[in-house]
Amino acid sequence: MADTYFPLEPTPIHVDDSVLDDLRARLRLTRLPADAGNEDGYYGVRSAYLRELVDHWLHHYDWRKAEAAINRYEHYRVSVDGVPVHFMRRPGVGPAPVPLILSHGWPWTFWHWSKVIDPLADPAAFGGDPADAFDVIVPSLPGFGFSTPLPDHPDMNFWKVADLWHTLMTEVLGHEKYAAAGCDVGALVTGQLGHKYADELHAIHIGSGLRLDFFNGDRAWDFSGGRPIPEGLPERVHRQVLEFDRRFAVHLAAHMLGSSTLAPALSDSPVGLLAWILERWTNWSDSHGDIETVFSKDDLLTHAMIFWVNNAIGTSMRYYANANRYPWSPSHDRHPIVEAPTGITFVGHENPPGVTTDQRVQNFLDSDRAAWYRHVNLTAHPEGGHFIPWELPDGWVADLRRTFRTRR
Repeated sequence: MADTYFPLEPTPIHVDDSVLDDLRARLRLTRLPADAGNEDGYYGVRSAYLRELVDHWLHHYDWRKAEAAINRYEHYRVSVDGVPVHFMRRPGVGPAPVPLILSHGWPWTFWHWSKVIDPLADPAAFGGDPADAFDVIVPSLPGFGFSTPLPDHPDMNFWKVADLWHTLMTEVLGHEKYAAAGCDVGALVTGQLGHKYADELHAIHIGSGLRLDFFNGDRAWDFSGGRPIPEGLPERVHRQVLEFDRRFAVHLAAHMLGSSTLAPALSDSPVGLLAWILERWTNWSDSHGDIETVFSKDDLLTHAMIFWVNNAIGTSMRYYANANRYPWSPSHDRHPIVEAPTGITFVGHENPPGVTTDQRVQNFLDSDRAAWYRHVNLTAHPEGGHFIPWELPDGWVADLRRTFRTRR
């Protein structure tokens, strides 16, 4: 059964008409660059496709329709230790729903969790066991989406968010123990929760198995850490290494080394903002180059709108530099470093170069990352990309339920 008490009053999402009017004016004045020779996307986002999206945004997209869909869920805005936090909630339906906080990444929004919220909260309605129900809390990371503005906290990063999430769950919402899950930056937030607050967590489930010190060091902006490509690799693996580097290099370097240089352009131009995050959505998802197999035009624009209407792009990008400028340090010296029981979902589009899906779990176990986690449930899927709960919702839900089934 759903609970009958929650300590806060919901506040539906609403964007002022003046913000939408300003957006339309900017879209009408769009000036796209010359883009000759980029039909294959070699140089980045193709202006021809961007033009299609701008036309759709201006003449066909309906934010109020998207807003109504978002407001099917409860929304709350609170201040946690002086930081503005928005979160979406779906009350659990079952005999004993466990509170679960879901943390997104970049360039995600809280809405990337929308395909898994209902089956997690009400499993019986989707053919599942009501004993698996969660009371689902989906915040926007501070500086993302509706957890804005963030002018007084320029140092926000993943391990500082973990402290805020713990305060939200235990002090604001009053839970003695809770569950946590996340992907990308949100996986680091969740891993830090499992490190620092393991005794107050049932378990965690993440969409990667990164070390919490991933962004520490002098060359955190370089995915390869400055290492040359090893000689003698099979030609196929050599190509995969290059493709993997190209997929991540541009945003890592730009965000780590010059986010405040890039931010004015993206904050001033909705099409510039869309182009920057569109490239990530296209390359990081398992789209095979056709983004609309993963995100419809309306989906793309709804996520872009959540960045745009809150002027959140600059504060969202700064997370990378802040993870390096304010490096992670351990809260204890015990091992594994993340003591909470940990489930991990691996997806095919993020297999390391030369590693097949069948080899993925063993590849992780053989790496220097495995010893960081008390891993209890490792699953590799042949399909799926970076936005796992959006791209592979059934797989994510099944994996997460398995992690928590005996740990509730």
